[in-house]
Amino acid sequence: MTDPTEPAEAAHRPRLTRAEARGVAHARELEDHVSWLETFSGTALGVLSVASGIYTYLGVSSLLEDNGAMSVFAAIAYSVAVSVGIFVFWSYLMRLFPAVRSAGARIGLLVAMGVGSLAIVAMSSWLNAAALAGSAAVEQHLAKTVQDYQASLERAHEVALSGQALERDVARVRQSFADLSEQEAEGGLSGLAGRGAVFRVLRQKSEELAALQEQISSQTPLVEQAFAEGNVVLSRMRALTVEQGSVEARSVEFSEAAVRLQGLITRLRQLSVAPLVERAAQDLSASVVLPELDGGTEESRGSQQATITSVLDVLASRAETLESAAQNVQDMAPAAEVTYTPISSADAVILYARNFVPSWAGAIAIDLLPAVLVFILAVTHSAIRAGREGTGIEDSLTLAELRAAMAALRDMDGAMQSMPAATAPAPPAAPEPARAPDAPEPPREDRPVSEVKPMTGTRP
Repeated sequence: MTDPTEPAEAAHRPRLTRAEARGVAHARELEDHVSWLETFSGTALGVLSVASGIYTYLGVSSLLEDNGAMSVFAAIAYSVAVSVGIFVFWSYLMRLFPAVRSAGARIGLLVAMGVGSLAIVAMSSWLNAAALAGSAAVEQHLAKTVQDYQASLERAHEVALSGQALERDVARVRQSFADLSEQEAEGGLSGLAGRGAVFRVLRQKSEELAALQEQISSQTPLVEQAFAEGNVVLSRMRALTVEQGSVEARSVEFSEAAVRLQGLITRLRQLSVAPLVERAAQDLSASVVLPELDGGTEESRGSQQATITSVLDVLASRAETLESAAQNVQDMAPAAEVTYTPISSADAVILYARNFVPSWAGAIAIDLLPAVLVFILAVTHSAIRAGREGTGIEDSLTLAELRAAMAALRDMDGAMQSMPAATAPAPPAAPEPARAPDAPEPPREDRPVSEVKPMTGTRP
């Protein structure tokens, strides 16, 4: 910077080169643009802050359970604080960040900007997202819950049907024992026709399996009825996710339907006959009531005993097959436990954030958009400083500024001349020369000017 006390040095400064002159002109043009933009930048920042505060108020209102005057006042106070905080924070950065020049200062302000941006997202942006997409997020939660309940219902029905499929295995084993009993009645097993001891053992197990088969068959309508009722409830729950009206009221009815559906799923689990078949298969060979051998001869009784032993072996084999089939059904993955939990719009927006990326982007952008303006101003001010690099302040004066400076100088000169003489400092008086003895007496101030004799010489 040129020292104004050294006019000689300023007068002998070399003229600007063409590149320096273009840089000064470019810097001046950028300054004009920045000056024009600053006329409405504050207003624009205020509008963004107010808009963010409004959406913050809507988000806070959705979190407050009470709708009284105190809750409304609390929501308004919070939203106003958010608006003021956003406005002040970005106003500081828009003024200070472009003005600093050192790398350390810029890094410090960047860190402050990052921390402040995180704070703004934490206190405002997620509430803005809740206001923008809160109802849709809650509906998404309801739809996701419906899908979970549908999967649980279908799985419970699948397991129950697998248990009902054991009826065919039981029927096959029962039929095999019934056929053996008929063969024994004709003497095809022990060689003794009639309804002897072997026939009674076979008939006993056939009747047990027939009772088990009838019990399994009786549960089939119950399984189908529970599954049909569950589908009806699911249809109503799907309708609640897309109906018009307040999502809070729909959530209450949805919760009631979810409780009913959970009861139907539990009923389907209880209707599974796999445990019953497993226990029946274990008892099939363990609870055999052996009748008294009724052969007339020792040979015939020996033949009956051998036949009964073979029947017991077959019985154990068939019981093991039934038990294995029942165990396979029980080893199937059970229906998942689903519990519907009501959720607020703000929590739903966070839980299903990936489904509402545009809403989150808009909510964050309305708060962090001034950061782009900060960087634009920083780049512009750097360009202005680069354009003025190596030039003095007098080299960058425009014609209008020069005219204004000259007008100010003329005004100052006129003011100095119009000052009263009494107020102006008197010049120092020259010492009066010594007067000779015969010299005339100097005129007194009260004497007329015409009476004063002229003096020879000049007065210093």
